[in-house]
Amino acid sequence: MSFGLKAEILSATAFHVESPSALRRLFATARGRSRFPYFWVTIFAAFVSLVSLVPLGFIAWITLQTGWETASRLIFRGRVGELLINTALLELCTIPLTIVLSVALAWLTERTDLPGARLWAWLAVAPLAVPAFVHSYAWISLFPSLHGLAGGVLVSVLAYFPFLYLPIAAQLRRLDPAIEDAAASLGLNPWQVFFRAILPQLRLAICGGSLLVGLHLLAEYGLYVMIRFDTFATAIVDQFQSAFNGPAANMLAGVLVACCLLLLGIEVLLRGGERYARVGSGAARPADTRRLGWMIVPALALNVATVALAIGVPFVTLTRWLYIGGAEIWRIDLVGGAFGQTVLLAVAGGALATIAAAPMAWLSVRAPGRLQRLFEACHYYVGALPGVVVALSLVTITVQLILPLYQTFATLFLAYVLLFLPRAMVGLRTSIAQAPVELERAAMALGRTPFQAVRQTTMRLAAPGVAASTALVALGITNELTATLMLSPTGVETLATKFWSLTSEIDYVAAAPYAVMMVLLSLPLTFLLYIQSRRAAGQ
Repeated sequence: MSFGLKAEILSATAFHVESPSALRRLFATARGRSRFPYFWVTIFAAFVSLVSLVPLGFIAWITLQTGWETASRLIFRGRVGELLINTALLELCTIPLTIVLSVALAWLTERTDLPGARLWAWLAVAPLAVPAFVHSYAWISLFPSLHGLAGGVLVSVLAYFPFLYLPIAAQLRRLDPAIEDAAASLGLNPWQVFFRAILPQLRLAICGGSLLVGLHLLAEYGLYVMIRFDTFATAIVDQFQSAFNGPAANMLAGVLVACCLLLLGIEVLLRGGERYARVGSGAARPADTRRLGWMIVPALALNVATVALAIGVPFVTLTRWLYIGGAEIWRIDLVGGAFGQTVLLAVAGGALATIAAAPMAWLSVRAPGRLQRLFEACHYYVGALPGVVVALSLVTITVQLILPLYQTFATLFLAYVLLFLPRAMVGLRTSIAQAPVELERAAMALGRTPFQAVRQTTMRLAAPGVAASTALVALGITNELTATLMLSPTGVETLATKFWSLTSEIDYVAAAPYAVMMVLLSLPLTFLLYIQSRRAAGQ
């Protein structure tokens, strides 16, 4: 927020002491003027929601062409029940374990005297730099017998827990320690203070992060193919690749959409409608650091084990393959070309997805309602679809209706925006929720236009979340596989597509340089997420 605007708001607040009725009139005027941006923001959010329905419309169109008799036969069969059980077990086992691990690590690194807490905090975010299918590649290389539900849950927790750790750790830094002091003064012991005063304030971060992890579990393909664990995503891709069975695959995609909507509904119920922002600055002092005492040994063991499994295993595997391959596997022309194209796609796609998600994120916080919930559901559901379904829907539309757009960058970027809207939404929504709406109203009462008020107050305060959302999307694009394979223009090869083509040929040695470059490209983005999460708390 600019210094001049901040001074004006403080002056208005001081005026409130002398003339509360005058300030109430100013805020009433600001609320009246704020209806205008709601209209245009709603129009933009509605447009993005309609575009995000394209894959769903594609599935519905295939269903109508197939006919109800054939569609029901494809849906209500044993194979679908088996996939539904696998997916449900994967979600029910992975999400609770991820929540427990993330909350424990965040508490230890942010609120205790854990030795090297800053280093452990960075290492807890670092697994984001390793794509999920590279995690799977690493574990299968070391333990070829690892497969099934247990293997899927293990690798999923190690690959995705940073999506929960980041928002939880950031929220812990921002909590007002006065609330904990008040709880302790009422006679609550430290455990009771945590569960009754601290954990409820983490609900928004936990729900948002869990939703993000759940959507990844529904849509992930490469990880579970290597682990040999069947999910809806793997079955859909298999149908298209082996027999190009459009109706069967699209019926599976329809069930997957229903699973996403169910997950979204559960998240909405659990997060509630409580307020998470405050107008005042809260306590000026930082929160007290808890002394671990004898618990320092198991605390360190937890951090060491997590880092060894999530970072050590991929590092050992990649080092082994690079040593076996030697210098000749580093083809600078091929690896360098794939690296450059990946960077361009990641940066452009990350910016576009964040811009597209911003109006809906703002509406979900500032103007929640039934219509906004519907738009928000449209933004989220597409994130549960495998990239192959989104890609095939765009291929069909461009080939039949807009042929000049077939296999162009415009179609590829549209697919990226659709696939990564949920990533952008979660970070933006949390940051905007922590920016008090009263600041917008005060700015408008002082003569700012609605757009200026939002830009100079909310978006300034939410800037760390905007940067984090862009980095999260860029990470996803760096590791995106199926949509890039099907939609990229001729001659475009990313690190992920080259890695996958080589591992499909069981050439793990030649694939290692592409995996290393993906990790190296993701590391700065991961570090940016870590830095922005600390800046959000003024650290």
